[in-house]
Amino acid sequence: MKSTPLSRFPQHLQSLGRMELRKGLIGTLQVNMGKRCNQACLHCHVEAGPKRTEMMPSHCVDQILALLKNSPSVLAVDITGGAPELNPFFRTLVGGAHRLNKRVLVRCNLTVVFVNGQEDLISFYADHGVELLCSLPCYEKENVDQQRGGGVFDQSIEALRKLNAHGYGKTGSNLILNLVYNPVKAALPSPQEALEQTYRDELRERFGIVFNHLFTITNMPIGRFAEDLRRQGKMQEYLDLLVQNFNPGTLDGLMCRSLVSVDWRGRLFDCDFNQMLNLPLRSNSGKEIALSDVGTLSELENLGVATDSHCFGCTAGAGSSCQGELMNKRSG
Repeated sequence: MKSTPLSRFPQHLQSLGRMELRKGLIGTLQVNMGKRCNQACLHCHVEAGPKRTEMMPSHCVDQILALLKNSPSVLAVDITGGAPELNPFFRTLVGGAHRLNKRVLVRCNLTVVFVNGQEDLISFYADHGVELLCSLPCYEKENVDQQRGGGVFDQSIEALRKLNAHGYGKTGSNLILNLVYNPVKAALPSPQEALEQTYRDELRERFGIVFNHLFTITNMPIGRFAEDLRRQGKMQEYLDLLVQNFNPGTLDGLMCRSLVSVDWRGRLFDCDFNQMLNLPLRSNSGKEIALSDVGTLSELENLGVATDSHCFGCTAGAGSSCQGELMNKRSG
């Protein structure tokens, strides 16, 4: 199938009578602490890895905490990377957000708990009530190691066992352990509810592991995943798949409407994906916005959201957000 003019997301919106997306009440600040990671996954839209040097400095962390203090509508801080734990100011951000009574979520690759210097990391998570969203693209060793590197599956299982031993994911515990799935191949995720039950059964029966929820996320055609698609000659095929499965019912729940994302330099974006494509959040006059420009995140409400073809990734099928399916009432 050849691309049509509607393969560009803004034109698709216009065909539905919606000129653009705009931000509503902002409830989440997402913080990308940098691109350093102890893994170099094939699907990584951030293109993170052990050799990356981009790291958020301390003055940006201070600005974020001041902004959170002045933004009572922001209830959650979603911390990502790279492996955010490798930033030397990660614990400063978590501790500060926790003292402000914000819900703190950390996107953890699991194997980071075995990095030198991180021996007390799980205890730190628990002491600060951190909610974990842990990457585990499959419950089969071959698939995980293919996507994330040799030996990653075994380390991930051991990390999950350690998290369970600290109470994470256990019934009656307030320590939340969610898993994150993204397809190994160029396909849409399986239905979240059914896949969650399969994960639950497989991990419990084979490894004695329990968790709270599974979130399915669509692979974005950017970063390393895009490079891999181009090498295989499947980029257009994947883009067409996303366009063909566009679901207008996902538009009102898109995370970019209730979230602001800040990169390691302190620049603001509508989402983590726009960060990687250098599509910054702009004022009504067209000026790029940084942390230093904002006193409270409520100032950013009703601004237009920057969109492009990659946005079909969040609106295909049941939809995709940082907390799973958009059409699943559990996410958002």
